[in-house]
Amino acid sequence: MDNNFAMLRIVWLFFISVPFFSISIVFGEPPIPAAVKPGTSPPAQHTAEESVNSLGEADLQAALSQIRSNFTNPAAMSEIEMNRAALEGLLIRQPQGLMILWDHDTATPEMPLHGEIFEGNIAYLRLGSLTSGNLKSLDRKLTEFASKKTTALIIDLRASSQAGDFATAAEFAKRFCPKGKVICTVRKPAGRQDRTFDSDRDPSFQGLIVVLTDGDTVAGAEALAAALRFYDRSLIIGQPSAGRAVEYSDFPLSSGKVLRVAVSEAISPDGQSLFPNGVKPDLPVQMSAADKRQIFQLSSEKGMAPFIYEAERPHLNEAALLAGTNPELDAAETPIRSNGKLKQPARDPVLQRALDVLTSLEIYQKR
Repeated sequence: MDNNFAMLRIVWLFFISVPFFSISIVFGEPPIPAAVKPGTSPPAQHTAEESVNSLGEADLQAALSQIRSNFTNPAAMSEIEMNRAALEGLLIRQPQGLMILWDHDTATPEMPLHGEIFEGNIAYLRLGSLTSGNLKSLDRKLTEFASKKTTALIIDLRASSQAGDFATAAEFAKRFCPKGKVICTVRKPAGRQDRTFDSDRDPSFQGLIVVLTDGDTVAGAEALAAALRFYDRSLIIGQPSAGRAVEYSDFPLSSGKVLRVAVSEAISPDGQSLFPNGVKPDLPVQMSAADKRQIFQLSSEKGMAPFIYEAERPHLNEAALLAGTNPELDAAETPIRSNGKLKQPARDPVLQRALDVLTSLEIYQKR
């Protein structure tokens, strides 16, 4: 067995499975904390991961040797316990690339594409799942936007959590990236096999583009966001993407569970790997996942406009005067309540920021 892997197994067992009082048996009685002098700070506390990462190879070897020789519970050093500790440590350290699935049949539902136009000339596209069906919907929407002479486009990738293949993601990118350019490369280090996806058509839209991302921007959607930033200088707004721009292989286990392993990774046009750090936004904007999903669900009927614009307030009119009422005062004094608590209207601050940016750019360009 590889020495480094064996060391990792034992170190993770030591720092995850061993209680603090047992550590004192291995290394002697814990030192009594010295009194902190007035005007000074107490010593910094370090996590187990920080402590392990701070050790060089010689220190790792020495620590493991001492544990093997002195640990009070030999059963904790058995082969199966070391294997459990090693696998647990790897799952913790590589959450985007390694996982154990209990229910292999669970699948993320497909999200449909949604499109509309704001303020007359700013188009909005929530691509949803990157599937062949949504690709056809995208072409229809882009044709519609062209007929209405839209000058800017917001591409929302915050509902693209279903991991699809990179070939289909590249087809989406071809609608926006220049012809003859590399959209992404999928690299499989074990077999030294690279698959490159190029654009073989002219883009369907060439105006200003802003991209919205968050933790539900996964796999091919991450590669799409990176390509749009590189070729179209698209501004990315929101939160970091999932960091799962990889292809997985599933290995069934005898227990019925499945070990899922990332076997290849996506490389952006600038040569950077998108795994495991994903795509970072240029303008970070926080929004809870629950609020976002609620808005997306409601937008299928109402569109996205109600969640970015303030509703028009009622005004005092002749009918109200005759009735002796004041709708303006009533609206101000009547809060919307849910379960006795003040309920604020749902808002999408990420989309609102994108609209603000595009509106400002268009005003500046017209000066």
